Amino acid sequence: MLRKKIFDIIEVAKDDSKLSILYDRFMMVVIVISLVPLFFKESHFLLTLIEVVTLIIFIIDYILRWITADFHDKNPKGILSFIKYPFTAWAIIDILAILPSLTMLNGSFRLFKLFRLWRALKALRILRYSKSFALILSVIKREKKPLLAVCNLTIGYIILSALIMFSAEPDSFNTFFDAFYWAVITLTTVGYGDIYPTGTVGRIVCMVSAFMGIAIVALPTGIITAGYTSALAEGKIARDSEADTENDSENPPEDDTENTPENDRENTPENDCKDTPEDNSEKDIPNEAEPPSLNLH
Repeated sequence: MLRKKIFDIIEVAKDDSKLSILYDRFMMVVIVISLVPLFFKESHFLLTLIEVVTLIIFIIDYILRWITADFHDKNPKGILSFIKYPFTAWAIIDILAILPSLTMLNGSFRLFKLFRLWRALKALRILRYSKSFALILSVIKREKKPLLAVCNLTIGYIILSALIMFSAEPDSFNTFFDAFYWAVITLTTVGYGDIYPTGTVGRIVCMVSAFMGIAIVALPTGIITAGYTSALAEGKIARDSEADTENDSENPPEDDTENTPENDRENTPENDCKDTPEDNSEKDIPNEAEPPSLNLH
């Protein structure tokens, strides 16, 4: 089926698919080139040409992914898969990267100039072809419970410290948002210094927040690092087992021709009975000495 072949090519490559690997590398190069016009404020013919060509390639890629959306679903549901695709995360990133550049093709798309701030989202498209990023996403999904626990702890502490600071330092923090902003900046150990407490209670809360920030930043880092290391080890074990399986299939064990049924018949006890200890004993027993004959003459 043609659509299935297209899906196999445009989907993130596996190690044994040369066409898919080539397509992924081509798209990564196109994505990097499409970012070049963002580095310049002035317009130029070459920059415009780059944006138009890359835009056409992105549109074709989006259409190909849309018409093969049913193959991407684990449980394809016919037309529902095609309706669902534009609302997936990668499809939204793709369309937000395409819309700002449509104004170059036709002036009637001037409304899409509102999306020009999202042109930098083109850079996110390159993450689709990164196996390391896919591995990190799988680790985050696997470790979502401890990560959610850390997030709940962080949000709870930010709100608590902001409330304390807003009550203890009314002169330094005019609104609750100022206190919330201070709590986030302090907890992440950034500390811009534009807003800071001046009273004793506020400084104590500030010191506690600084120490809590170190712990809260370290917790998700350790969780993700441990999960990433475990996933790498599991992947290595899986690749090694696949390699062993391929080697076994390519080099099947040789037949043991020495122990064929015919040879087994030759080595049966019946054939060995000729060389039993009893027979050998008769051969090995020395003849009794004959008495010397008497010479009567």
